[in-house]
Amino acid sequence: MNIRRWLLGLVALSLLGLAGCAGMPERLAPGTPRADIEQRLGRPTAEYPLADGRRLQYSRQPGGQQVYNLDLDAAGRLRQWEQVMTPEWLEQHIAVDRWRREDVLFHLGRPALVERVARFQGDVWTYRFLAVNLPRLVHVHIDPDGVVRRVVFADEPMPDASPDAPGRS
Repeated sequence: MNIRRWLLGLVALSLLGLAGCAGMPERLAPGTPRADIEQRLGRPTAEYPLADGRRLQYSRQPGGQQVYNLDLDAAGRLRQWEQVMTPEWLEQHIAVDRWRREDVLFHLGRPALVERVARFQGDVWTYRFLAVNLPRLVHVHIDPDGVVRRVVFADEPMPDASPDAPGRS
């Protein structure tokens, strides 16, 4: 009886793993048609025109830490995909004083959080990402004219679930 339950559990875990793979843009081959992409990943969270095709954006913000940009050619087939929520991508591509609000949306999608701070006139758009396995945040400061003026990286504060944590009764 225990072996049967163990085997059923193993089969269920395997099926869950396979279902999870279906939602992974990394598994899409170049040339995959848009219909197949949407069948596997669902509808994109955003879509943008390209000079020679379309960009489908699949964001896992605010709860997740990834944003996938899938660029399609004029025939609607996958040309390339890119996961942009990496420290390297963010540090190399966000162009302070050149990017505008529209550029941020085009590359990063909607933020996990929009807030204002006392020492900056404008909005701060916050995105979640992972640096290796460390949860991090990138704060993109956008002035009232819509221009990116500052980018700040920070550790994501994580709640301490330990019952012995300071300040817990």
